[in-house]
Amino acid sequence: MNLKSGRIEGFEGYSQFKSVKEFNTHIEMWLAVKKDEFSKGELVGLKRLVRFSAKVPGVCNAKIGTVLKAINEEYQGNGISRSTFKRMSLKAKDLGILSIYETERKNGSQSSNLYSFNRFPQSEPPKAKKLDHPKETNNLLKTNNQKITKRNEAPIELDHTFVSEKVPQAFVQAVKYFFADAKTIEEYWHMVQIAAFRFEYNQHTDDILSIAVQSFKQLIRKLKSTSSVVKPIAFFYGIVSNKLKELFLNQLTEVSESKPTRYVLETGEVMYYDWLHSES
Repeated sequence: MNLKSGRIEGFEGYSQFKSVKEFNTHIEMWLAVKKDEFSKGELVGLKRLVRFSAKVPGVCNAKIGTVLKAINEEYQGNGISRSTFKRMSLKAKDLGILSIYETERKNGSQSSNLYSFNRFPQSEPPKAKKLDHPKETNNLLKTNNQKITKRNEAPIELDHTFVSEKVPQAFVQAVKYFFADAKTIEEYWHMVQIAAFRFEYNQHTDDILSIAVQSFKQLIRKLKSTSSVVKPIAFFYGIVSNKLKELFLNQLTEVSESKPTRYVLETGEVMYYDWLHSES
């Protein structure tokens, strides 16, 4: 049975987020790993749909025509087609970013769809391995008059020399003394990439590397001084994000003081500008 159409406030039960800030964080993570799945036009449609999903965080029941009109006005007549928007929504649904529900009017005729954004599969950055290695245990089964011909072999753990070449060596050198395996080092760098994408700093390699190393050293100091850090990699992500946010806002302030205009990302999107101001 289809949902009955109505005011957006009536669909609060379909929201998976406590706030717009939390919603934006999950969208940033989705885009960090799935952005390349969409064409430029599809990304414009997706991000506009995100902006229409702010009143009830992560939920939108705007008509496609309304969304397309807003895009067309922002891009001065160079909007996207209805087919592009539909292709985007189906692709986002297949990727798990969106859930789409059909709604109907009281007379039974079809109304606009209800779009409900899903949380990023890992609500928090991936867990890092603990500093203390677990004790080895012997689980071999005893048999009578039989020799054990097979044994369970633990997967080989690759050390830092196997880290992907996409991870800067300076970062590898800083992390390897505390987390030596390649997978964990790559996970820490992935958190840096997500934070960098969040503040449009993914092209500033040297700045990002410096902040990443500083943030990791800050994490280690925290781990050595207290036992309150339950999830080191999530804590690290928070440190990197705060440093980039501070740098980003300082530069944004300098720009706004020299030229009173709104800040627009390379994609033409302005959502993050509004979000940054609403956070402060």
